[in-house]
Amino acid sequence: MIDIRLVRDDIDAVKTALARRGVDPGEIDRLAALDIAARSAVGARDEVRASVKAMSKQVGEARRAGDTALAERLADDSRAAGDTERELNVVAEQAQDDVRQALLYLPNLPSPDAPDGTGADDNVVARTWPEVDPTYTQAQRVPHWEIGSDLGMLDMERGAKLSGSMFPLYRGFGARLLRALTSFALDSHADEFEEVRPPTLVLTETMVSTGHLPKFEEEAYHLERDDLWAIPTAEVPLTSMWRGDVLEEDDLPLKLTAGTACYRREAGAAGRDTRGLLRVHEFDKVELFAYSTPDQAPALLESMVARAEAMLQALGLQYRVLDLCSGDIGNSAARTFDLEVYSPGVDMWLEVSSVSWCTDYQARRANIRYRPSGGGTPLIVHTLNGSALAWARIWAALVETGRQDDGSVVLPDVLAPYLRGETVIPARG
Repeated sequence: MIDIRLVRDDIDAVKTALARRGVDPGEIDRLAALDIAARSAVGARDEVRASVKAMSKQVGEARRAGDTALAERLADDSRAAGDTERELNVVAEQAQDDVRQALLYLPNLPSPDAPDGTGADDNVVARTWPEVDPTYTQAQRVPHWEIGSDLGMLDMERGAKLSGSMFPLYRGFGARLLRALTSFALDSHADEFEEVRPPTLVLTETMVSTGHLPKFEEEAYHLERDDLWAIPTAEVPLTSMWRGDVLEEDDLPLKLTAGTACYRREAGAAGRDTRGLLRVHEFDKVELFAYSTPDQAPALLESMVARAEAMLQALGLQYRVLDLCSGDIGNSAARTFDLEVYSPGVDMWLEVSSVSWCTDYQARRANIRYRPSGGGTPLIVHTLNGSALAWARIWAALVETGRQDDGSVVLPDVLAPYLRGETVIPARG
């Protein structure tokens, strides 16, 4: 969440920043009014609380002086004031919770470097790879769901039989390819990022910390009996690993990577293309995550984007990097770069990575701080996250790009060590 002190100190600047994201300035005025009411309620409670404390001291002094009548009278007054204090505390806590709830629904302030815009059409193409667009053959213009079915690698019908639509089932070489991609990615990041295998079911508080709750509840899978949530991304558990803790500045940046299954309801997918692997409820992804100081964050953002790009180049996939505009970045992010691969069989650009700098927005929700090496009050850390990479659409782009005239599929050589040396998926007779 944003720092309420920003609203108190310069409400016009907050309104201007969030207007770039389409937030109604009236929401900021409402937050400011709630904050004023909360501070007033806390002040009234604390004033009575102080008087109760003073009267308790006077009761003790009267009893020590042997003035029983005065002690009893003061004790009665103290009990009455205590009742008032408890009533005021209920009001104060509710007022403070109203402020927190309002903050939980507000998005992060966009970075001044993020392009202006209202939606996806205003995103800026920062660069493309390769510089000259490849030429694709007719064999590569076949959609991945047909290739996967023909080669016995992808069975959407049996996936739907097991779990409903948009749950893919990979078979044979298709399942091996998925596993190979995860191993390739984790090994690629092992030089700087500690590998973690977090739980994929998490507490409500864990989802709140990243900003997925309460605003995006409809997008998540909830196990009501146990009050646990299926993670939409490994960013969720990684963000909360140090929830409520104080890190040492000398230990930052702290870099983590995790390969997990991810679950998304895709509640807003009605009317959109959901064929094959274009939009699924369950997919595997390798996540990069970092805690940092504010000064370390810009270089980390750049390096995480570079890592995702390096993997796409190693896989030989045509891609572009989008600098997302202020109206299209995610709720928790201040700056985001998306990577999209071109999938020739469906003739579409598919998002396969989103790398974001969330400033102190998530860490403030999770109360994660760091102790400056020079001493002083602990400060809120910054968090960064990015996919490197998400596999469903990579899988699709690989089998379409690698398809040969005879119906076989040739995979990139970098995957050979993870496929027992086999990089050709033979055509079936």
